[in-house]
Amino acid sequence: MLTKDLLRVSRAGGGYQPQFASADDERLAARVIGIYQGHVGEPRESLDAALTDLEREADDFKLVRGFAKLVDREATFETRAPLPPERARKTAFEAAEAVGVVTDGDRTAALERAADRLGSDPAAVEASLYADREKRQVLASVEPRWDPEQLRRQYNLSLAQTALFDATEVRVRSDDPTTLVSAVKRLRLMYEVRRTGDGRAVVVTGPDALFRSTRRYGTRFARLLRSVAANAGEWRLAATVDDRGTDREMVLTDADVSVPGVEPVTEVTFDSGVEADFAARFDALDLDWALTREPEPLAAGEGVVVPDFAFDYAPGGDPDAGPDYRIFFEIMGFWTPEYVEKKLSRLADLEDVEMLVAVDESLGVGEAIEARDHRAVPYSGTVRVKDVRDALRRYEERLEAESAAALPGELVPEANVVTLDELAGDRGVSESAVEDVAVPEHERIGRTLVRPAVLDDLAGEIESGMSLSAAEDRLEEKGISDSGAALSRLGYEVEWDGLSGGTLREKQ
Repeated sequence: MLTKDLLRVSRAGGGYQPQFASADDERLAARVIGIYQGHVGEPRESLDAALTDLEREADDFKLVRGFAKLVDREATFETRAPLPPERARKTAFEAAEAVGVVTDGDRTAALERAADRLGSDPAAVEASLYADREKRQVLASVEPRWDPEQLRRQYNLSLAQTALFDATEVRVRSDDPTTLVSAVKRLRLMYEVRRTGDGRAVVVTGPDALFRSTRRYGTRFARLLRSVAANAGEWRLAATVDDRGTDREMVLTDADVSVPGVEPVTEVTFDSGVEADFAARFDALDLDWALTREPEPLAAGEGVVVPDFAFDYAPGGDPDAGPDYRIFFEIMGFWTPEYVEKKLSRLADLEDVEMLVAVDESLGVGEAIEARDHRAVPYSGTVRVKDVRDALRRYEERLEAESAAALPGELVPEANVVTLDELAGDRGVSESAVEDVAVPEHERIGRTLVRPAVLDDLAGEIESGMSLSAAEDRLEEKGISDSGAALSRLGYEVEWDGLSGGTLREKQ
């Protein structure tokens, strides 16, 4: 962005339109770059004097200053002095106080006295006195990322971003709405998606509508325009701008703003640190719920809700197993009272949707969310995974009960050996759902179901005096991993020989 004093806008017809630089202004952009390059090694006051001369020649001094502001960010200035300036000033001022400077001769005497104390000469002391002041700093290097044409495009982008800083609301349409919504969420902007007669528009709350955090939010808001211009082919942005108490309309399109071919600003991968932290900790639990970011939009009356996450019930960790059941999850973090009210209104319009909403305790809207048949999960600072897990367990218990009720009275697995977990996965239910179902052709050994014929074979292969490792090999060949339960069923116990292993003995 540029500073507000460099904003160039037209208010013709009651509108609010940035005065963008045209291709004809690229010659001016080239002169600004040239002035910086030509003043490497010279003090800033000399550079500023040259830029001031250019301002007098140009049709609009703000345009010169705008170009210069951008190039200046690519410049490096250094303090160059024979002596450390702060030390030189301190010593010179102490000497001046001792001498009592009134005349030029007194000043010369004070500099000589300071030079003696610093082990230098008066000229070096004088050259160092104010070398660290901004106007005396030397332009060490300048490496602009842009050629004149790219500098013009960067200027237009920065000018539009500055104009948007006073926006109370923007409405964006794009030929890539999914990427647009993703960018809005990752930048942690307050938004809603409205359905209109010719599609959907993403409506974002502008910085000027907030009651706090305006600069921080405004910076993220400015990055939204860059993201839209860089990633969308065709787009249109309409903004309501608070122009010193008067609402004006500003319209931008892909014809006005583009992003020069430079490295883009890195954006966060999650909407917020709260969301990133929650996702990492939830995934680490390896539950029967698969976490999905940015699921499909949900119709909510005339608007649209795009939840932060969705939980898909996946018994055994298989997202393709079990009933097609999804619970949506929203984290309400950055807000204004008006934004909270809009969120609650959208939630009220959702139909046939299960929604969990993590609500910052300071909002005080938990009861309002519960009243809309959605489950509120209060949090402060971070969303506790345990609280979300507890909320999901309520749905999990119901789903398990429904799955168990849908099972037949008895099951006949094809495999000779099958674990309860594998049997549950085949049926698309949780393991607890099959625990009490009859499996008449198998015998349960620990958490494994085994046909009697397999046990008979093992009885002939395993004998007293066999090493435990050899017996476990036999069991593993049959697909049985719970050696303790299987050996006990076959009538053996293990006689341990320290750490070297064990030997089978018939149970007494």
